[in-house]
Amino acid sequence: MPDPRFTPLRDRHEALGASFTDFGGWMMPVRYTSDLAEHRAVREAAGLFDISHMAEFLVTGTHAGAFLDYALAGRLSTMNDGRAKYSLVLADDGGIVDDVIVYRIASDRYLVIANAGNRDAVATAFAERARRAPVAAAFVAEPSRGVSYFGYIAGSDQAKIEDVSDQSALIAVQGAAARGIVEATDGVADVSPPLAELGYYAWAQASFRGVPLFIARTGYTGEDGFELLVPSAAAGDLWDAVLEAGAPLGLVPAGLAARDTLRLEAGMPLYGHELSRDIVPAQAGLGRVVAADKDDFVGAEGLAAGPAPDSPVLVGLVSDGKRAGRAGYAVYDEASASATAEPVGEITSGALSPTLGHPIAMAYVAPSSSAPGTILSIDVRGTRIPATVTALPFYRRKK
Repeated sequence: MPDPRFTPLRDRHEALGASFTDFGGWMMPVRYTSDLAEHRAVREAAGLFDISHMAEFLVTGTHAGAFLDYALAGRLSTMNDGRAKYSLVLADDGGIVDDVIVYRIASDRYLVIANAGNRDAVATAFAERARRAPVAAAFVAEPSRGVSYFGYIAGSDQAKIEDVSDQSALIAVQGAAARGIVEATDGVADVSPPLAELGYYAWAQASFRGVPLFIARTGYTGEDGFELLVPSAAAGDLWDAVLEAGAPLGLVPAGLAARDTLRLEAGMPLYGHELSRDIVPAQAGLGRVVAADKDDFVGAEGLAAGPAPDSPVLVGLVSDGKRAGRAGYAVYDEASASATAEPVGEITSGALSPTLGHPIAMAYVAPSSSAPGTILSIDVRGTRIPATVTALPFYRRKK
């Protein structure tokens, strides 16, 4: 088994006293001080996250959009330049290989950001789809060095897919103060369009001390915020500059533990918990992501029949008290008090919500138990805790 990898910001995390955990083959900071303090900082001011473990794929060429329409669940070719879209990599049977965000740089240039633990799976999927695609496409095993997301000219009709993950670092500034912090960061310049004009799921071109900087108004916390992509060699300086700019505004470095409770409150699925090869989009409430009217795309045949009528569906659960259901805990019909009763579902993610003050969870349950308001129960270490089905998300930020 390969040794876990570290991001270019390892020394910064160690200097800040971070605790590390293995996540998707990467040693990542799980916390710096306390999970609760970091979570609250994001909700009340801002948090700074290292997400450099994420994978990046550059898709270029005249047929880049058409290739992505075939390779992914959504319709990407019709996006405007400067926009982004959430999408899915599906298997032939409709199961979810990964969830991704696609950024349109230009009509012949797209950036795809995938989950760290699925980097190899997505690379394999792109390589295989390049061979099957109805347009000329090729996966490049050895990507071009120093490729810029801006001003790159593919010079070919062929769609070229390159794994450029190792060339860049990615950090996220999340929270109500995020825009002011990025705007005040020393060295960030030439931002176009200005961040004040940048909509959600859009990106801006910029520079940081002479190197290209990609600023996306996206995130995984339920708050406003930005994700900053920069060449790996500049990552440390950018991290330091953002921390310095944000200190007067309450910015703190935040780890994976806070990121997980933040995304759970926001009802955002996590691959390996709510999403997997055994789940099709409709079960996860992601049917809207699939452009089912496309002529052809990988997974179309598998999705055509839809999930079986008794396939479990994703719901939110809320409870009273302080005892939270965790991933893997069984969910029962509230009327089934018998110890021998069969569960109607299983928790995929759960925690005591730092913002709401009561337990929340996401779970897959039988369709007959999925209506909002349905009373179920969670087996929390041998004790049945009542839980009410609720619509997701649990938390919405104030506009």
